[in-house]
Amino acid sequence: MSFWEKVTGSDLTKEYRAYQARAETLPAEYLAAWEEIKVRLAPYSDITGRNLMPILDGALGLLEEAAADGQSVQEALGDDIQGFCAAIAGEEGAKDFRDKWREQLNRNVARKLGRLGG
Repeated sequence: MSFWEKVTGSDLTKEYRAYQARAETLPAEYLAAWEEIKVRLAPYSDITGRNLMPILDGALGLLEEAAADGQSVQEALGDDIQGFCAAIAGEEGAKDFRDKWREQLNRNVARKLGRLGG
């Protein structure tokens, strides 16, 4: 990967398109689960989305294997896709971007109040 690809994100676009092409070959039930996984993982992304690429690759691989083995989506992922996504994003209760912003705001306010009160 060249510096230019990394700066512009074109490497991510190519990788994402490759994932999408792989997903298009899945049965409809799995394709719907893939679309929901992408939506549910988005809040755990950093600004570039680079941190999600290995997670998406792993989730897609799991769906491909389950489809090849004839399992249902529920057998592969369980009934709670949101919980599955939180688990693969780190751990249950993993922080999303809102949590990170909230913590940053609270630190900034506490710092300002500390200056005013002291």
